[in-house]
Amino acid sequence: LFSFAGLILLFYLVFYGFLAALFSFTMWVMLQTLNDEVPKYRDQIPSPGLTVFPKPVTALEYSFSVSDPESYKGYIEDLKKFLKSYDLKEQKNLTACPDGALFEQKGPVYVACQFPVALLQACSGVDDPDFGYSSGNPCILVKMNRIIGLKPKGVPRIECISKDEQRALLSTYPPNGTIDLKYFPYYGKKLHVRYLQPIVAVQAAFDADGTEKEVTVECKIDGSPNLKNQDDRDKFLGRVVFKITVRA
Repeated sequence: LFSFAGLILLFYLVFYGFLAALFSFTMWVMLQTLNDEVPKYRDQIPSPGLTVFPKPVTALEYSFSVSDPESYKGYIEDLKKFLKSYDLKEQKNLTACPDGALFEQKGPVYVACQFPVALLQACSGVDDPDFGYSSGNPCILVKMNRIIGLKPKGVPRIECISKDEQRALLSTYPPNGTIDLKYFPYYGKKLHVRYLQPIVAVQAAFDADGTEKEVTVECKIDGSPNLKNQDDRDKFLGRVVFKITVRA
């Protein structure tokens, strides 16, 4: 009986050992087909989405009171944290790339282009460290999500409009929300180590009348025929909608 039980135990040890070895070998073979620097399958994301900063406390809604600095303190801190890598000192080793054309590189070393934070003008945080929040004219930063190898055509830009007529005057920086082609293509996190994404800032300016003001803003990618801003299966492809509420 003991010998029979030992044979059963030995059988299962060999059987499961074989399965473990087969699984390990299969995983090893699969990993040989992957590139550690570039994703193998990228055709499912042909066009980038948009992301906004600062991060809203609730779903894409910014709400604060001008008379209460604590209500917008978090927004300011989030913007400063995000823009830290765009500081002039942080960019001193980056490349001043030529404007207006794709900056394609062959490697093995990939350089990152400078993004002068001065392009954001009133929303750069240089002249106004409160990014307009203390005066009731808040700045929101908008950026395209990274896609490896993306090469926009035309003159890509991020257009921001008010969905509520005459509720607020919107200004975009750089002018017209233009995104220079020199920041494309992106070669991936491991190859393009210090890459800085181009940013567009939108600032909402409200009338002095009223104790509470609000506006719904829609930003979308425009000016590039190969970048989509409308898709029946993904209503947020190439666009983002957020609401700003400012109280006295």
